[in-house]
Amino acid sequence: NKFGGFMLNITVGLAGIFLSLPVGILLALGRRSQLPFVRIFCIGFIEVFRGVPLITMMFTAAMLLPLFLPPQMSLDLVVRVIVVVTAFASAYMAEVIRGGLAAIDRGQYEAAQALGLSYWKSMLLIILPQALKYSIPGIVNTFIALFKDTTLVIVIGLFDILNIGRSMVANPDWLGLGIETYAIIALSFFTVCFSISRYSLSLERRLDTSR
Repeated sequence: NKFGGFMLNITVGLAGIFLSLPVGILLALGRRSQLPFVRIFCIGFIEVFRGVPLITMMFTAAMLLPLFLPPQMSLDLVVRVIVVVTAFASAYMAEVIRGGLAAIDRGQYEAAQALGLSYWKSMLLIILPQALKYSIPGIVNTFIALFKDTTLVIVIGLFDILNIGRSMVANPDWLGLGIETYAIIALSFFTVCFSISRYSLSLERRLDTSR
């Protein structure tokens, strides 16, 4: 209950980023699976979370999710938010990675089969490394959008940097300092998002095999 400020945005954002990528990869592979149950489940998961606004998911995490948990089980609100944000970002990540998988030439799959590699070995060693390289711009775009969306925790009463900024501006001791307050908030988000985009550009140059 004492957790808040920009550290809350960083925690929710980084947790969503690091958890949504592997979940998104599994969802993308599941959507292309030949197993009907796996494919239908993944398609349903992706379409539901892509079709519902994140702010609605936030309210679900805050108010409805505890109703479906056992009475003896209690999840902290921040943990519930991280779960919802991760699921929401994973749905978008799955579609980005699916686009990267679709960009892989059919010959790569056939070459993996000719080498006698199993499905998971061919994916881990041949297909996914290329698909992820193609998907870097879309992945980074999803990461940046996810980090900016962490400010939506304000609607369920969590005190992130934006909510604290609003409280400070409403304080009589801080009257007239609204521009400075929101400028610092904007600068904080810009610094993180710009750093992510610069790192992605350097990563693209390092992985460029055309040079």
